[in-house]
Amino acid sequence: MFEKNLKIGFLLDFYGEILSERKRTVLDLYYNDDLSLAEIAQEIGISRQGVRELLKKAEEELLFFEEKLGLAARFRIAQSQADRLLALLHEQGIKGEVHQAAEELAKSVR
Repeated sequence: MFEKNLKIGFLLDFYGEILSERKRTVLDLYYNDDLSLAEIAQEIGISRQGVRELLKKAEEELLFFEEKLGLAARFRIAQSQADRLLALLHEQGIKGEVHQAAEELAKSVR
């Protein structure tokens, strides 16, 4: 079976706009709408095998973009660091502007 890769769904959020419309649509239907290959094939008018090949090519493109640009990895690091910063400020009992700025940062990367 063609197993869904959650990493691809995450990468689609970052790089989806630079894929062709057709590839983006197929990935969206598969990962976000949870349609089967057969359902997607019927929806866009190609064979099930054609959908599988299109998915594979689109996934390879997303992985290539992440390898070269690393935006998703950097985003996850920023999330982790923002959460860590908030935890440290909370442990130290630090409030005020610094705490508020850290909260805003954490919200912006969620």
